[in-house]
Amino acid sequence: MFARKVSMHLKGSVPEFTQTLEREVIPLLRKQKGFRDEITFVAPGGKEAFGISLWDQAENAESYNRGAYAEVAKALAKVIDGTPQVETYEVANSTFHKIAAAAAA
Repeated sequence: MFARKVSMHLKGSVPEFTQTLEREVIPLLRKQKGFRDEITFVAPGGKEAFGISLWDQAENAESYNRGAYAEVAKALAKVIDGTPQVETYEVANSTFHKIAAAAAA
């Protein structure tokens, strides 16, 4: 499994941000090949947030990044300041998704 972490600075309210996620971003993500889950966190005070999207494999996350992510970034531009920072990771462990590190197998 593969993960993308997107860090953002919020410019509006937390409810406005979460509504944008629910109405515009998550529906787009659900249409992407290999998409598995989205978990979003907002810091106390509501000015910083990050989302972690989980993908079945790196190739599908990279395909999303080259395609539909531009539409997601456009939707988020209404509720965040600046450009989101994106980092990618291999998922080593997830109790929810029943994933264990390959080295442990």
